[in-house]
Amino acid sequence: MGPVIIDTNILLDIFVFQDPATAPLREALFSGEFNAVRSSKTLNEFADVIAREKFKLSTQQRDEILAKWQAHSRLLPDSDIAASPWKCKDRDDQIFLDLAYTLRPSLLLSKDLQVLKFRKRAAKESVVIAARF
Repeated sequence: MGPVIIDTNILLDIFVFQDPATAPLREALFSGEFNAVRSSKTLNEFADVIAREKFKLSTQQRDEILAKWQAHSRLLPDSDIAASPWKCKDRDDQIFLDLAYTLRPSLLLSKDLQVLKFRKRAAKESVVIAARF
């Protein structure tokens, strides 16, 4: 399997909510079954989101979550990431599209409707965008 990019909403399901629906994805991620890739920008986006008060995570919990994600994904430098031809209204979502486009063929896991609307166009560029693993 090619590179797998996981957006923030799915990372929340895995690491914060421990959603049972993400159990196969969590297992595949933790076992090293696939090549999960992140960038500094996607990591920063995740860190910003989990720091929100509504999640009620301590600094230690946030640090543990981020460390676990970093241990199970590889970093692609932001300088190596090309702009995708699909332009998302939400700049926070654009970084995931750009990463998936750069690493094609790739799989981008996202529940975000702003990202999912690019499925057909992305498929023509060897990027699969899916809401589930």
